[in-house]
Amino acid sequence: MKSVLVGIGVLIVLALLIVVPLMGSRNDLVVEKNDIDGKWAQVDNDMKRRADLIPNLVETVKGYAKQEQTVISEVANARAALLGARGADRSSEIRANDQLTGALGHLLVLTENYPDLKSNQNFLQLQDQLEGTENRIAVSRRDYNLAIQKYNTDVELFPKNLAADIFGFKRDDAYFKTTDEEKKVPQVKF
Repeated sequence: MKSVLVGIGVLIVLALLIVVPLMGSRNDLVVEKNDIDGKWAQVDNDMKRRADLIPNLVETVKGYAKQEQTVISEVANARAALLGARGADRSSEIRANDQLTGALGHLLVLTENYPDLKSNQNFLQLQDQLEGTENRIAVSRRDYNLAIQKYNTDVELFPKNLAADIFGFKRDDAYFKTTDEEKKVPQVKF
C-alpha cells in the first residue's frame, strides 16, 4: 500500500514538473500574441492619422500645382487603397501603407518645384504634422516588429516551442519591411 502511494506521489510530481512549465509557456505566448495585436492597433491608429491628414495636404498642393495631377491622383489612390485595406489581413495593410509612403514621397519631391507652396503657412503646418505622424509610424512599426520578433523567437525556442506546437501558436511573418522604392536616394536638383 505504501509503495502504491509513493508511486502515485511520484507520478503527480512528474506531471506537475511537465504541466506547470507547459502552461507557463502557453501563457507567455498568449501575452506576446496580445502584445503584437496591441502594437498593431497603434500602427493602425498612426496610419489612420496620416490618412486623415493627406486630403488637407493634397488640397493645399492642388492650389499651387494644378498641372501635377498625376502625382496628386497617385496620392489619392494610395490613400484610398490604404483605407480599403483597413481591417483586412495585416500584410495587405502593410503593402497599402508602403504604396502610400511612396506616393507621399513623390508629392513632397514635387513641392520642391513650387517655392510659393513651400512658404505657404498651411502647407508648412500640414507638412510638420505629417512629419510628426511619420515619426510616430516609424516608432510604432519598430515596436510592432520587435513584438513579432520576440514572439517568433519564443515559438521556435525550446521549451516554448513544445507549448506552441501543442496549443497551435504559429510564426507571424507580417513584418514591416523597407521597400525597394524607399531605399532609393531622393533626387535633389538645384
